[in-house]
Amino acid sequence: MSSPILPLRSAILARCGADAPLAALLGGTGAIHDEPPPGAEPVYAVFGEAEARDASSSAERGHEQDLAIRIWARPGSTASALAAAERMAELLDDASLALTGHRLVALRVTAIEIGREERTNLARAVLRLRAVTEVT
Repeated sequence: MSSPILPLRSAILARCGADAPLAALLGGTGAIHDEPPPGAEPVYAVFGEAEARDASSSAERGHEQDLAIRIWARPGSTASALAAAERMAELLDDASLALTGHRLVALRVTAIEIGREERTNLARAVLRLRAVTEVT
């Protein structure tokens, strides 16, 4: 059985990358990166941890997934990270996204957190999502 993590990330990237208001909040691009872009100044978004667990029934093969998107901002600018996280939440909560090899049953925002990285003093917001998918 193939993992739904990468197809879900691709669909999230397509949805967020096409949104002009989010792009404005993220410094001109709605991209969500796999790791911090070299030399990039915050505000930017990075895919965080993801976990897919078997949630198959007797009739359908499926997964429940938890994943995070981390938004980084300059020191003292928690509001800009939070604004980007809130826009992503608007775009993704209960969204109908097309996934390769899987069908998205549900996508929900479960939390938005804010904080500060102690080492760099960068502000951050974390958007937490839960998805239920079925194998097609």
